[in-house]
Amino acid sequence: MNKQIITPHWEHFEHGADIGIRGIAPSLAQAFEQTALAMTAVICNPEQVAATQTVSINCQATDNELLLLDWINELVYEMAVHGLLFNHYQVVIHDGVLSATAFGEAVNPQKHQPAVEIKGATFTELRVYQRADALWIAQCVVDV
Repeated sequence: MNKQIITPHWEHFEHGADIGIRGIAPSLAQAFEQTALAMTAVICNPEQVAATQTVSINCQATDNELLLLDWINELVYEMAVHGLLFNHYQVVIHDGVLSATAFGEAVNPQKHQPAVEIKGATFTELRVYQRADALWIAQCVVDV
């Protein structure tokens, strides 16, 4: 019996004037990582961002959907206040507590050519669930 191997990945989905971000992965933590990468890809090509700085992020929520919202909004805050972009993430989730490291660098408009500024994650299309095939989906719409 062949079991299909799924590589964690992200995607965007259409939503009016805003942009949907979605992470798909075998684990909840990887789905959160991929959703954050989808958020970076709204702004610029993540492959153009170097991992020269790290930022620790911790958040806690009563359910996975609120945890995703807090996670994305913490990243938006770090990007806005400290002028950073991130190219990958390491996330651990245990009992409603997320501990993560975001890897990135300071924004360089010539290098990164940022397309938009994300104002924050919204409750629109906010869903975190495990599909029948055991893959985790974490998604929301970000306000741009």
